[in-house]
Amino acid sequence: MREIKTVIFDWAGTTVDYGCFAPVRAFMEIFKEYGVVPTIEEVRKPMGMLKIDHIRTMLGMERIAKAWQQAHGKLPGEEEVRQLFHIFEEKLLDILHLYGEPKPDTLEAVGRLREQGIAIGSTTGYTDRMMEIVTTAAEKKGFAPDVWFSPDSTGGKGRPWPYMIFRNMEALGARNVREVLKIGDTVADILEGKNAGVWTAGVIVGSSAMGLSEAEYNSMTEERRDAECRRVAEVYERAGADTVYKTLKEMADELTAGSKGKRVK
Repeated sequence: MREIKTVIFDWAGTTVDYGCFAPVRAFMEIFKEYGVVPTIEEVRKPMGMLKIDHIRTMLGMERIAKAWQQAHGKLPGEEEVRQLFHIFEEKLLDILHLYGEPKPDTLEAVGRLREQGIAIGSTTGYTDRMMEIVTTAAEKKGFAPDVWFSPDSTGGKGRPWPYMIFRNMEALGARNVREVLKIGDTVADILEGKNAGVWTAGVIVGSSAMGLSEAEYNSMTEERRDAECRRVAEVYERAGADTVYKTLKEMADELTAGSKGKRVK
């Protein structure tokens, strides 16, 4: 058993933006502008990475690279990466304020952790400019971590690099990685936590890995929901997650259970 004193959350798909739709919308639009239509699976596979790395990864996918070559007569390179990122950033900045709504159990879960004296940190694939918008929107709805760090604070080394987690630990006074839980909704989140040596968890419902809106999830039969939850859990487990939670409420239940509380298996 580990005693957890610090929980470090991801943003879109974990604490806000149920289903992680803001970046998906922007990625789809920029590639279509260049004559390449990515699939939802291709867009979501690198989710959680620094956004310019996400674009770089998508352009390196075999099918997308071939489609780009057919449309433009050459394979995409670093110049194209930066062109796409510039457009992506502007598109995302225009819509991010619409995607700061906390997921249904975020406020309750974070409140219960704080009652137990657990510090709340955050890492992200967003830049500082993006975070200024989404954190303002989320705070108006009642959610604000004690600290957050983007890849801008770590020399552009976002996930799967572990440095944003270490910046959180430094700012929050966390001395021991064994007392830190990182929770997110993408494979990149899991890799970030494992590379930092902290206890690492994935959250299922409302995640990018699931990729469903709240209405879509709720409209499913119980059998289909269970099957989808198992699929997402397996994605996290293959990536090396130490544990998987269906919801943030389930995480809070475990971390605050019993008189001593704050423990995970």
